[in-house]
Amino acid sequence: MADNRRKNPRPGLVLEVDRTTPPALFHHGESFRLEKLPPGRSRIIYPAEPLPGLKDPNNAIREALESPLGDSPPLSALLYSGMKLTIAFDDISLPLPPMRKPDIRQRVIEAVLDTAAASGVDDVHLIAALALHRRMTESELRHAVGDRVYDAFSPSGALYNHDAEDPDGMMSIGTTPHGEEVQINKRAAESDLIVYVNINLVSMDGGWKSTATGLSGYSALRHHHNPQTMVESKSFMDQENSELHKSNWRQGKVLKESGIKVFQIETTVNNNTFGYDGPLAMLQKREWEWNLKDRALFIGMQAGLQRMSPQSRRKAFMAWESPYEITSVQAGEVEAVHKQTTENVYKQHLVKVEGQTDILTMGLPYICPYNVNSVMNPVLVACLGLGYFFNMYKGKPLVRKGGVAIMTHPTPWDFNPVHHPSYIDFFERVLSETTDPVEMSQKYEKDFAEDEWYRHLYRTSYAYHGVHPFYMWYWCSHALDHLSQVIIVGGQSESVRRMGFRPATTMQDALEIASDTVGFNPTISHYHSPPILMADVN
Repeated sequence: MADNRRKNPRPGLVLEVDRTTPPALFHHGESFRLEKLPPGRSRIIYPAEPLPGLKDPNNAIREALESPLGDSPPLSALLYSGMKLTIAFDDISLPLPPMRKPDIRQRVIEAVLDTAAASGVDDVHLIAALALHRRMTESELRHAVGDRVYDAFSPSGALYNHDAEDPDGMMSIGTTPHGEEVQINKRAAESDLIVYVNINLVSMDGGWKSTATGLSGYSALRHHHNPQTMVESKSFMDQENSELHKSNWRQGKVLKESGIKVFQIETTVNNNTFGYDGPLAMLQKREWEWNLKDRALFIGMQAGLQRMSPQSRRKAFMAWESPYEITSVQAGEVEAVHKQTTENVYKQHLVKVEGQTDILTMGLPYICPYNVNSVMNPVLVACLGLGYFFNMYKGKPLVRKGGVAIMTHPTPWDFNPVHHPSYIDFFERVLSETTDPVEMSQKYEKDFAEDEWYRHLYRTSYAYHGVHPFYMWYWCSHALDHLSQVIIVGGQSESVRRMGFRPATTMQDALEIASDTVGFNPTISHYHSPPILMADVN
């Protein structure tokens, strides 16, 4: 069966639930739930199976560098002795979960460095493009770039994390016609060439967002990471309808017109999140295709997880590395590269769906872009469900205007004090007063963004920037504006209520609560992810 799935992957599926349909798998943080959805008025949206990976990814990378898209010359023609070269790359927020070694960034960076060495380039810096995310640790950097690159560049200080708050390390480039400031890492701006190494896990990633966001800082990011932009981005993943996308492209145009040269390298991976075999393989199958071994493994896994402490469960899941396979490599001019990359992302993720429903259900896993090797705090639970999963659509949301979202997650009142110090204050101080994105942006954002202690922790420890929890709440803006109610099943009541949501013990309880808004026989769509999918809703 596994061999057939590898050779002939099936497209995504919309399953109409009837009385014979087995319970659907819902991720529930570091555990799982099996939920029986109402027959006759429920449907389950399943992702496509993983597309085949490239047979020779290293050769594909070399070919992409020498056969670029758009009007860009080959990489080798852009490199020369005495030049200043900066290689920037995506941080640990991509992919999710982290991929097994060798990481795709390592493969690409090694190929770029080999090309640079052949051209006599010796002034090379490598920068993890963090934006306002936390700094990567040594082990995380080693995983991303590989031991050879790390050991060659880190000891001399030529491999490091971007610092958006370094007053001597940032440069203001100008403003867009919309009055948006454009800011970028000074080393990158002063380089003869920036090579950006990107992983496109979803269609929002890549393009001008790579440099205009990843190498930028608060004064520039605030122009698109705000409630108005987020509400008007319908959705972030649908570039044609994304104000976030348009803002990044305007900032990118300013970068280009200023003379900054970018050679963009974008890669895609399939959605082989849990593997074709092994302990988590059943999570990638459709429930009615589970065999006796799958059922036994799932029951045993659930029993084992229940006996473990929350910390042990978290450690076990965070140790998982996905066997993703590289499906494409594109290099050259930024916009031409991103256009082709987006098409390749859609080939893996798009699932055709007819119409909207009254309720959207989502099972939220243990990981999101901002808690790698950390805790999924309540704000990140909201961001994952309402910011990311809700927005994984083209056309229209899966749920109608005024509908209800039901999510499953334990949602503990639990924060990592090293990674998320400003989140603690945001949750206890800001959300206790208001859940309205506009109100909190006007009243509190500037104080958190400019707080010297948060700046210090961001620069010297492993803390997300002080403003970061605001941005994660703003990600929810479109969903909060669209939905009439958000319900979390199995979540800690205090933390769920603090965010303005409704707690429910069971799915049946949640459906009864939702009935106040959508009636007693609502239609339901279940977003069956991970692996990732994107609903193309007519």
